Amino acid sequence: MFVKICGITNEDDALLAVALGADAVGFVFAPSKRQVAVDRARDIVRRLPPEILTVGVFRDELPARVVDIVGRVGLGAAQLHGHEAPEVTRQVKASVPVVIKAFVAGSPEIDDFAAHGADALLLDAAEPGSGRVFDWTLADAAASTGRRVLLAGGLDPRNVADAVAAVGPWGVDVSSGVEAAPGVKDPVRLRRFIARAKKAGAALAVERGETPHQGLYDWQEDAPWS
Repeated sequence: MFVKICGITNEDDALLAVALGADAVGFVFAPSKRQVAVDRARDIVRRLPPEILTVGVFRDELPARVVDIVGRVGLGAAQLHGHEAPEVTRQVKASVPVVIKAFVAGSPEIDDFAAHGADALLLDAAEPGSGRVFDWTLADAAASTGRRVLLAGGLDPRNVADAVAAVGPWGVDVSSGVEAAPGVKDPVRLRRFIARAKKAGAALAVERGETPHQGLYDWQEDAPWS
């Protein structure tokens, strides 16, 4: 189970997430209570192991600016979390190694995912960062296609195992669900979330007759950050 901890604003939280087993950390550059400055993000990224996927989160930003920030910070991926048209995603993908395209769960725009040329599809609630859980049955269609689906939207240590069992995503993404305050992670919640997500993912892999993590490592063999 690929686990991304988003809304990182300080080095201590980033290093703790990595130490606890997170596969990716996200930095929000769109307007948000968790927005981080470019220079600060760059300093944090420099302290992280190279195998950790570092993700910049943008919303309806100009492709050139997305590419510029990704390069300046030294990020491995861009997450487009707005209403970006497929051509915008493709422009970013032409210069950024890994691109995650976010959609509101149940949105008809998901039907155009292939046209975006993104590496993974993230499903979120209607209000990103709200901490609200959406109806997980809305994720069924996307999760059943074999796409790399990242599940977000109101996940926390209490519900992540149920979410993994219900949806069967490739990965999970959390921000507010492991916070003590906006932009500040709670160590206990962070540890419990990662541990429970990984355990649920391993159980799901066994149920499917797969080797736990094989989907993640198959992708990482050719990934730019590995």
